[in-house]
Amino acid sequence: MRLNILIGGKAGQGINQISQILAAVLVKKGFFVFHYRDYQSLIRGGHNFDVICFSDQEIASYDEEIDFLIALDETTYQQHKSQLKKKGLIITATDKLKGLKKSVFLDTTKFKRVENIAFVGFLSKVLGLDKKEIQLELKERFGQKSLYALDQEAFDYFYSLDYNLQVKLPQISGKKMLLSGSEAIMRGAIDAGLEMYFGYPMTPSTTVLTLLAQEQKMKNNKLIVISLENEIAVINAALGASFSGRRVMTGTSSGGFDLMSEGISLQGITELPLVIHLAQRTGPGTGVPTYTAQSDLNIALYAGHGDFSRVVFSPGDSAEVYQQTREAFYLAEKFGIVVIILTDKHLAESAYTTQLDKVNLKIPLRKEFAGRGIFKRSGYEHDQFWNTTEDAVQIKQNVDKRNKKRDELVREVKKLTTYQVYGKGKKLIVSFGSTKGAILDALKDLKGFSYLHLKCLEPFPIEVSNYFKKADTVYCLENNSSGQLARLITTNLVYQIKNKNLILKYDGRPFTPAEIVKRLKNV
Repeated sequence: MRLNILIGGKAGQGINQISQILAAVLVKKGFFVFHYRDYQSLIRGGHNFDVICFSDQEIASYDEEIDFLIALDETTYQQHKSQLKKKGLIITATDKLKGLKKSVFLDTTKFKRVENIAFVGFLSKVLGLDKKEIQLELKERFGQKSLYALDQEAFDYFYSLDYNLQVKLPQISGKKMLLSGSEAIMRGAIDAGLEMYFGYPMTPSTTVLTLLAQEQKMKNNKLIVISLENEIAVINAALGASFSGRRVMTGTSSGGFDLMSEGISLQGITELPLVIHLAQRTGPGTGVPTYTAQSDLNIALYAGHGDFSRVVFSPGDSAEVYQQTREAFYLAEKFGIVVIILTDKHLAESAYTTQLDKVNLKIPLRKEFAGRGIFKRSGYEHDQFWNTTEDAVQIKQNVDKRNKKRDELVREVKKLTTYQVYGKGKKLIVSFGSTKGAILDALKDLKGFSYLHLKCLEPFPIEVSNYFKKADTVYCLENNSSGQLARLITTNLVYQIKNKNLILKYDGRPFTPAEIVKRLKNV
């Protein structure tokens, strides 16, 4: 069983609230849920929609075809009617859509101020969700708000309506939770001992900044969260805090990371531990602020001038985000390097069914390192006493020392899970980051295919070369237009992936399983 609910309307109509409530209760009932958000860069208006895909089997993406179309406005119907399955259902309260075939019209005249909760009530009844569980979820979210009484009344009324649509959900058990990539970053950083977070609001990295600020406010712990005037200030303040002995993290999106480049070079010569979350979006320039891409791989690998070590992680779901965030702090502290956690809008803002108790943590992630305290560091080449120098012998020694550290770093990173292989077949799909979910779901319909998921791109796991040698054909799947991962593979493995085997998407939207299956079968 796998069902998809698309909820669409204008910004400000409470679309995300409907989705979050339903997704949370479905997970509590034991289902595997994937929650995807699509919204324009507008405070009010425009066309926004969420998709909730849920199943009794593991899933990590959503489908193009939908079972329930919840149209809060006419635009949603016009935009998505072609995606409705033959037995699909349209649910609306919009007068212009009244009387459509395969539709249910809800008269929400009395509840216009809380119309989204009316839809929650109706969908809960149709799906057979427990009334008390939904009411508890409503209380947790809206119990302190002025419209809570009206929320309750709207929910109760539409839950009581007698619609027999013969939707029967299986009984599922198992302890699960719904976690977005941003929430996983927040949890992983706190569990790794984060003390200070510096950020500047920029979609889609802003959510982590907000979540950590809320954590600081609610729990009154030692965490300090600071928002500064721009990303130049952010990275330099973070390095200052690291210099004073704090465990530090910063976060930004594509254009903001551009501004951090000089600061990353400063980190390279000072060797101050630093973790950066880079949440990609479309570019260049402002691009399309609220849509996704994987086109910042090159800048993550090469930002900053001069030669120095770094780590670039590329997690593919919330569980991996949590794991690699904790590993990032360990490596940054141990080696005095910058570790970049590369996500994107799709991964950061989508919610995955996650079981953190099953995350395999292989290293002592809360270890306190000897000598961690106030550092003596210089942004200039220096002698052993950190006095500035321009001596040729000393300069070479410093560069050799920093390069030698990379050899030790490579050995340490090999202890981690830097890649995973799924399926068996001579046709190999290789990818990184957020494409993982759609590829895994597509793999069920791709006979003869296997999938290599790269979780660490620097240092590159050279040992994966064996999978390329054994494959009859290699396909590289990326959310960019230039095949940045394919180029990285060529650089490290001297393996050229044919242009016709590059499966690229660069319209700001993520891959879906059906799209992957279609494109691979048509190559």
